[in-house]
Amino acid sequence: MKPLEDVIGYRFRKPEYLKEALSHKSFASEIKSGVYNERLEFLGDSVLAAVVAHQLYVDFPNESEGTLSKKKSQLVSRQSLARWAAEMDLGAYLYLGVGEESSGGRARQSVLCNAIEALIGAMYLDGGFEAARQFISRGLKGTVLEETDYKSRLQEVLQKKYKSPPSYQVAGASGPEHDKTFQVLVQLGKRLLGRGEGKTKKDAEQAAARNALENLG
Repeated sequence: MKPLEDVIGYRFRKPEYLKEALSHKSFASEIKSGVYNERLEFLGDSVLAAVVAHQLYVDFPNESEGTLSKKKSQLVSRQSLARWAAEMDLGAYLYLGVGEESSGGRARQSVLCNAIEALIGAMYLDGGFEAARQFISRGLKGTVLEETDYKSRLQEVLQKKYKSPPSYQVAGASGPEHDKTFQVLVQLGKRLLGRGEGKTKKDAEQAAARNALENLG
């Protein structure tokens, strides 16, 4: 079976967060452990809501609060999260107690949804908001949250307003050779417009362009 970190496209600095996110309460009870995923689920639920709400606000500037709320409810619904979990075969990676396992827990919608939210919470603690945001954007790709080409959008804005394109510069990189995080700056002439981070230079440039658009209002 493919390692889950390869499936989700993120490598944990602290693997214990991942183990906790995948541990169901029934498993913790069997091994007499107090570590299971409900607290991470609580955290991940809030992070998911914040990411989705922010993206909808940015992508639909003319929609009313009511319309945005409906879109958000659809995106974070049990059905939406369960589909996402099924696509990555998340159930196969869970630590379940014998009773939960025998009663079909690996395919149960509530268990899968809780695990997705716990995974988001674990990623937020381990890698920060941007790591969680990228995971959520990938997971909900094909929905109204599908990632926007922020570089193209920024170029259009700057060409229209200033008749000049932006420039991108790699400001640095951190982490081991196999798991680097790149930092990129985007500028207009000598004016700094935004900063971004990503596991590839392309992702970092998109994040920088997104930050620039937010700063420009």
